[in-house]
Amino acid sequence: MRIGIDIRLIGKKRTGDEVVFFNLVKNLARIDTKHGFELLTDITDKHILQEISESLGIAGKNNFKIVSLPDPHLSGVPDILSQREKIIGRILHNKFAWNFWTLPKYLKANPVDVYLTQYITPFFVPRSTKIVTIIHDISFNFLPQFIKFADLFFLKTLIPLSLKRADKVIGVSQFTRDEIIKFYKIAPEKVDYMHNAISENFIGKPVSLEEKELVSEKYALPKKFILYLGTLQPRKNIPHLIEAFARIKDELGGIKLVVCGNIEAHNSDARIKKSVEAHGLESDVVFPGFIDERDKVAIFSLAHVFVFPSLYEGFGFPPLEAMSQGVPTLCSDIPSLREVAGDGALFFDLESLDDFSRKLHSIATDENLRSELIQLGRERINFFSWEKSAEKILAIFEKMY
Repeated sequence: MRIGIDIRLIGKKRTGDEVVFFNLVKNLARIDTKHGFELLTDITDKHILQEISESLGIAGKNNFKIVSLPDPHLSGVPDILSQREKIIGRILHNKFAWNFWTLPKYLKANPVDVYLTQYITPFFVPRSTKIVTIIHDISFNFLPQFIKFADLFFLKTLIPLSLKRADKVIGVSQFTRDEIIKFYKIAPEKVDYMHNAISENFIGKPVSLEEKELVSEKYALPKKFILYLGTLQPRKNIPHLIEAFARIKDELGGIKLVVCGNIEAHNSDARIKKSVEAHGLESDVVFPGFIDERDKVAIFSLAHVFVFPSLYEGFGFPPLEAMSQGVPTLCSDIPSLREVAGDGALFFDLESLDDFSRKLHSIATDENLRSELIQLGRERINFFSWEKSAEKILAIFEKMY
């Protein structure tokens, strides 16, 4: 079987969804199989492609190859497309040209049996190619007020079409699978799920004191801090965290709040800085910016508490990453995070700021609670494995063929 995988995310610093595809491919490469894998990307830089190959562990593996497909302009659109298709292609060019023209052209000349991507399936691919799409979450359906109009338009228009074209849809949790079935009214047998897991660098040997000191200096971290790490989209609910922190700040003995993520990203929550200013927390809330992947383990290991106050998640990596480093973790009480964190985290009521601030104070100061959560968190991470997830998705491919 020839299996194509969209790896455009790898090397793009796209946090969660990049982690998924990187670890799936890396673990698929470890399975003894005669299937051929074509890893398709729009990256053309040879040095970057070599780095990706080495990091995935596929260098020298005959059944894995990276195929670089540069993304051309749609001027001179191919004759095989109708006038209607050409018009659609020009409209979608800014975001979806690769899916619309580059990839279908390649797959027509080099057909694969199964093609794996995420969210938006490629346009005009023959039905003989079975398409599998991974859906990380469908939060845009429930929190549309946090999505830019143009992005929301494309999501609302293209996701239903993509789910209809896909031969198999995979959620990253049972919660996400159930949400997809319920919202889009898709036949349950068409939708499956796999669990994400943490990367190997979170499971290895403990971070050295020297590395912690270097990372702490690099990001100008305070001595003792409560940590949030992730994207700063509005649905991540960071202003709510800032307000809860403001309520108890004076009772924490100088503990600061560190909010990691690109505050200048196009989809960052503009309310975050306003909330800091409104509560006079300019000297108590630290913004280190985007954290390099290689520094994340050290950042987590330095934290006193990790907080994940999200309004909606399909899975949620950061709580597991924090637990792996022995950091007591506090999460919003939503179904997906209950599924992921289990009894390894403490949960707060999103509707009650009193409950949030009270539990934030407890997890920062109650040593018995902290010890219990550290132990339960370390046990919880063993439930998840990229090896198991790669085996499951390969079994899905084989069943479709």
